[in-house]
Amino acid sequence: MKLKTLVVAAIAMTLALAGCGGGAAEKKPGADGQATATSLMLNWYPYGEHAPFYYGVQEGIFAKHGIDLTIKAGQGSTKTAQAAGSNQTDFGWADTPAVVSNIGKGVKIKSVGVFLQTTPSAVQVYADSGITKPADLAGKTIAVSAGDAPTTTFPIYLEKAGVPADQVKQQSLDAAGKVAAMLSGKVDGLIGFAHDQGPTIANKSGRDMRYLRYSDVGLNFYSNGLIANNGMIESSPELVQAMVDATSEAFTAAAANPEAAVAAMEGKDPQMPPKEVLLQQWTETIPLLSTAGTKGEAPGVNTDEDWAATIAVLSDSGLLENAGEPSQYWDSAFTPTDTK
Repeated sequence: MKLKTLVVAAIAMTLALAGCGGGAAEKKPGADGQATATSLMLNWYPYGEHAPFYYGVQEGIFAKHGIDLTIKAGQGSTKTAQAAGSNQTDFGWADTPAVVSNIGKGVKIKSVGVFLQTTPSAVQVYADSGITKPADLAGKTIAVSAGDAPTTTFPIYLEKAGVPADQVKQQSLDAAGKVAAMLSGKVDGLIGFAHDQGPTIANKSGRDMRYLRYSDVGLNFYSNGLIANNGMIESSPELVQAMVDATSEAFTAAAANPEAAVAAMEGKDPQMPPKEVLLQQWTETIPLLSTAGTKGEAPGVNTDEDWAATIAVLSDSGLLENAGEPSQYWDSAFTPTDTK
């Protein structure tokens, strides 16, 4: 009877811990001499920006850090953030505005390092459209997606560029609809990530693209990076550090070998763009990996100043209510270490 009572108590305790939403079991990298199975959910279906993860797996970079990495497609940064918050994935790759917004709504996650530190947000137009500068947007129709970071911060971009917002017509469409409207000539341009949609549109249209980048008028905020559940951070800090280090090393290697990095993606997902588009997407990503404050540092090194600037922009745009300190959204303990 005593044994039965102990078994029942043990089961009850296990169930109680499982229901705590953050009581993740400890996972150490390379436990028992073997790489630890670890999952990463992307922000979207694989595109060129993600080449370092596939290259890092192929070249044994993640394995060297004790990680057996499985890469899963995502369906938007918000869903990835929520999946990490509910322990459906060990790590997520998500856009910082979506991450901080979800943290504000109670999702138990934190950034453990932003890698795309210069925003890829841009107004994207055809190079032969006659639109060469922000002032040329007056009287034009631009496709947007209501609620996303590039659209929500668009008024700030126009203000910094000296263009009255009421002179630019916005047509709200989803991601696929924006590209379709651009290809069919129903809009003069679209707002989104220049390193993602731009190369795809150029490939499908056969026309060169021009990017009016937010950063060119002094508007910048953090974009995609690694996130983890608070429970994972607390219970498995060694694995989190190993993931940060491996990702940083993989990004460095992929930046040095763009064609090889993109080749590592071949056959990994049926929805991937053609190889030439992937290559352009990745090469467009490389310049986004730092700010003036992190130039020369390893990919994934963040600063309090850049985080504070990001929070200020997102607060001003209305994307973030009750803005907190950087430590509310980012765990600075996991800065990349020397992985050479």
